[in-house]
Amino acid sequence: MTTELIFLYVPADRPERFDKAAVSGCDAVVLDLEDAVPLAAKDTARAAAGRWLGSRERSAAGAWVRVNPGTELLDDLAMAVRSGADGIWLPKCDDAATLHRVDQVLTELENRWGRPRTPVSPLIETGAGLCNAVQIAAAPRVAFVQIGEVDLAADLGVSPVVGEELLWARSQVVAASAAARIRPPLGAASPVIDDPETFAAETRRLTGLGFFGRACIHPRQIPPARAGMAPSDDEIAGAREVLAAFGAAGGAAVTDRSGRLVDEAVARIARRTLARGRG
Repeated sequence: MTTELIFLYVPADRPERFDKAAVSGCDAVVLDLEDAVPLAAKDTARAAAGRWLGSRERSAAGAWVRVNPGTELLDDLAMAVRSGADGIWLPKCDDAATLHRVDQVLTELENRWGRPRTPVSPLIETGAGLCNAVQIAAAPRVAFVQIGEVDLAADLGVSPVVGEELLWARSQVVAASAAARIRPPLGAASPVIDDPETFAAETRRLTGLGFFGRACIHPRQIPPARAGMAPSDDEIAGAREVLAAFGAAGGAAVTDRSGRLVDEAVARIARRTLARGRG
């Protein structure tokens, strides 16, 4: 299971930004071949992404590729697998059948070039995709699900600016991920760049709703994203105490020093709390 917390979008037609993004403090870059690249530049962007992926320093941040969902899809997938991308972001994913088709294509490409299995993160951006979230989360190769919130809001006819209109959609995706036993969904990108307190508060709220990590569109969002996800010192101390008590009991239910009942569910929450503080 992928453990990256912070993903930073980089337009794939801006290769001069690739190396800078990889050392910006993110856990993985996302070379965006879709919305960030005009139609006339798709081929040159794909070629630039492939060159960089094939020559990048593997000890730096991971590198995923957001592919195009239409006629460019096969070429994008082929480039990503051949060049050694760490994963695929699949936008406009409306159903599990799409993921099954992508799974077949990726298997053929991996066999051809001797590459390891490539994880996929589908983006739910329509009402149809939201209604199929359970099946999408359970489909082959899905590492984690995301919501493309601006596109979803447009499709649903709601405003994403007040804060509560997409609550039901967010909760649906969190529940679907839990049902599929995959990593919790990634917090969506936001246009808030120059207001770190607001961005950190957004991230903290998403974390409380069950999301894990954050997509960023600018390096300035990385520090507030980490701040919003990071547990407090008291949360860390409490989580460590829970796990120590649970471990000492051999994995059986036990009462810790403060009188709380600690079982596997409480231990799972404690492990996730500590995972939020990684890095």
